[in-house]
Amino acid sequence: MDFEVNRQDFRDTRIVDTTSAELAQGQIRIAVERFALTTNNVTYAVAGDMLDYWGFFPAETPWGRLPAMGLGSVVETANPQIPVGGRYFGFYPMSDQLVIAAEPHRNGFRDIGAHRANHADTYTSFIDVGSEQMFQDHRADEYLLLRGLFMTSFLADDYLGDNGFAGASQTLVTSASSKTSICLAVCLARRGHTSIGLTSARNRAFVESLDMYQQVITYDEIDQLDSSAASGMVDMAGNGSVRSAVHTHFGDELAFSLTVGATHWEEQAGTADDLPGPKPEFFFAPGQIAKRTQDWGGTELTARIARSWHDFVESTDRWMTVVQRSGPAEISAVYRELLEGQADPSIGYVVSMSQTLRETPLE
Repeated sequence: MDFEVNRQDFRDTRIVDTTSAELAQGQIRIAVERFALTTNNVTYAVAGDMLDYWGFFPAETPWGRLPAMGLGSVVETANPQIPVGGRYFGFYPMSDQLVIAAEPHRNGFRDIGAHRANHADTYTSFIDVGSEQMFQDHRADEYLLLRGLFMTSFLADDYLGDNGFAGASQTLVTSASSKTSICLAVCLARRGHTSIGLTSARNRAFVESLDMYQQVITYDEIDQLDSSAASGMVDMAGNGSVRSAVHTHFGDELAFSLTVGATHWEEQAGTADDLPGPKPEFFFAPGQIAKRTQDWGGTELTARIARSWHDFVESTDRWMTVVQRSGPAEISAVYRELLEGQADPSIGYVVSMSQTLRETPLE
């Protein structure tokens, strides 16, 4: 079974039954165990054409299969180099199974289908979690929910730090209640850089309770900030009116404007060309991975991220409750909740198309 989204109307979804066709030489069949569903998946839909997220797992037009960070096991193989078994982390469709043409790659394998040829290695690799420094079995759900988001934030923080924050002494982070923003706030705090969380009135109390931002304001309070302070913005919301308000308020004192997410996917009105201050720049995490791999080497980059991750993940018990759901109806309900911006920011959803997961929060 596959969960599919109408690429012209993100609210229009369907469940498609799939047949288990015979494998071609070199292919493997992976049973998808579970995957995380967050607002990041909404960003994948919004940026689906620009960054070819829809191309990960092609579907019949106008439908698309969104990628999600998950775990799976090889249950059938027509590739003598890849045996049955194992447990692999990677990008999966919201499905119960995935068939790919594969080849061994580092600590696992990668998808070598023709439609994946232009995708970064980060997106095509499946990692054996038995050899993954960041993975702990008792933290498997937190790993699925936050590993990718934490890496994006680690790399965004590293990119900004590597460039001296363009001279900014503080960074505004929109959608401050989102999990990617929380990860970024942790990374900024570690380097001693001031962060200001921008959020909705509904989520203000939650963001303040995190005690991760040096200041928390709502979107309608932007004009109360000191416009003479050299500031930068990391935009996780993608809200055109919020972006415009920040650019207009700070003008030339806005040192940088980095777009990472699109949690406010329906409010992207306005173009970047007519804004005061710097032109918004879209952050592409694989580009920073490539740079730091060249600077430090892949082993050192992996080790640095893993150390930061282990320091971070233990703190999640304080602010995040993992909730597990299973079956097509539950996947559809969770997706809609995230799409409409109605999800409780303190909850992290881990779902499965076919397996029965615990229906209560983890202890």
